Amino acid sequence: MSQDQLVRFDRLTPEGDREGIERAVAVECPVALEFNGIGYAVLMATPADLEDLATGFAFSERLIGNASDVTGIDLHRAEQGMLVRVQLVPERHGAIEARVRHRVTESACGLCGIENLEQALRPLPQVTQTSDADSQAIFRAIGALADVQPGNRRTGAMHAAALCGSDGRPLLVREDVGRHNAFDKLIGAMAREGRAWNGGFALLSSRCSYELVEKAALSGCPLLVTVSAPTSLAIERAREVNLPLIVLARSDAILLANI
Repeated sequence: MSQDQLVRFDRLTPEGDREGIERAVAVECPVALEFNGIGYAVLMATPADLEDLATGFAFSERLIGNASDVTGIDLHRAEQGMLVRVQLVPERHGAIEARVRHRVTESACGLCGIENLEQALRPLPQVTQTSDADSQAIFRAIGALADVQPGNRRTGAMHAAALCGSDGRPLLVREDVGRHNAFDKLIGAMAREGRAWNGGFALLSSRCSYELVEKAALSGCPLLVTVSAPTSLAIERAREVNLPLIVLARSDAILLANI
């Protein structure tokens, strides 16, 4: 399934001129994730790099501890989207069942929601790695980001997550219509290719939400940089785990949230 498709539009100007044009539109479709035969989640995502997405998502959900816990990934095209069947080692099956029970009750209300709140803000590991990137490396990465987003150049509707070296050079990039999916794809791709942060950092084209901070912490990311603004909870969670956070990262200035 393609990442984008051509769609015909009518272009209307303030002067009343009207013309038919075609432009690329990012594909967004349901992607169902199944772990060890258990239906786990349906994501609205760009149907590309789905093996990376499934692996990174499994890390973010704490279903796996390393890439070797994944023994197989099968992709199946369905009428309305994609089905991704992931096989984990038997030792991880208990984690799947335990997490599924909490996910099933996420719509609960009243006192039943107390446990769900605890699950929503589960303890995170402390960030122990450090980044060797200086401010010039950050600005260099910001300047290079647009050049490594082919999907967004075509559609204008995709987020990017990039692994950047300590010198600011983008080393690995993944794109998706969803910012969470893009970061999961990057984390999954790093795990599947055996890549480490090695003093580098993550650069995301999105705002900084607490979920992205959590994904960074769980992946051992030593520095998280986002193009747009953070939420209050994102800053709090980053401080809790000692994750350096740079936000509103633009070509003319960056904001150091907790450095």
